[in-house]
Amino acid sequence: MPYVESIKVFVRVVELGSITSGGRDLRLTPAVASNRIKELEKRLGLRLFDRTTRKLRTTEAGELFYDHACKVIAALDDAEAVLAGFSGQPRGVLRVSAPLGLGQRMIAPLVPAFSDEHPEVQVQLRLTDRRIDMLDDRLDAAFVLGELPDSNFKQRKIADCPRMLAAAPGYLAKHGTPKTPEDLSKHNCLLLRFPRSPEYFWTLQTDSGPKKLNLRGRFDADTGDVLTAWALAEQGIINKPRIELEAHLQSGALVEVLPDTPPMPTPFVCLYPHRKLQDPKISLFIDHMLDALKPQLK
Repeated sequence: MPYVESIKVFVRVVELGSITSGGRDLRLTPAVASNRIKELEKRLGLRLFDRTTRKLRTTEAGELFYDHACKVIAALDDAEAVLAGFSGQPRGVLRVSAPLGLGQRMIAPLVPAFSDEHPEVQVQLRLTDRRIDMLDDRLDAAFVLGELPDSNFKQRKIADCPRMLAAAPGYLAKHGTPKTPEDLSKHNCLLLRFPRSPEYFWTLQTDSGPKKLNLRGRFDADTGDVLTAWALAEQGIINKPRIELEAHLQSGALVEVLPDTPPMPTPFVCLYPHRKLQDPKISLFIDHMLDALKPQLK
């Protein structure tokens, strides 16, 4: 279906802003992706993009075609899902995202077993600590760690993940050990920050209720594993899910800070678009993951 494939390339190019990015997302070289766009424009007899050396912009015709193309792709996805359920053999591409740390340690190791059981399903796993956009990224499912904004997505809760503050013994020997939440203001707090980051504040559990702290640090990052590396290098105090730090606690590389006033637990959920519920590969994948993850997070 060359025409349908060209439409899919066009949609991803519009959504990602470049032919290179759109092609890469579909595992195509820039040259192949560019040829698909040219073939589509030739068939339609219209130019879909205005191209310059630095920018790709959708023409008026391209914007109009994009709206209809999205509906065509959604209808095809739904049709394939119905047929997969009818045949009893789930198939197709499954796009999934997860937080970097938990994704590497807990989600990724569970994918091979699912793939062995359902060999016609191609799993594309994207790991990032940035806030994702399920529609823009055309995700079928997203594992999310943290408070969720209001949305129309369905969700299945996995667990409330206990969090902890931790630092290297060497850092505490140099700078002292905090005795109260207020003492954190005197320390280098390693913060997970990026545009629209949910963790500009740390909220700790105290006898008088949740206490929200606006903290500062000398440096921050948009990836949690970088913060862990900095903490191990005696650079400051981190706030992470306990399960991500367990090995470092056991080895003594990190120690817990303020254990009587730990951070509030973080909800860990799986999101998916409501209309995708009928797709057997998505429901099977989520069931597979939750059955394996819940016992680990008790």
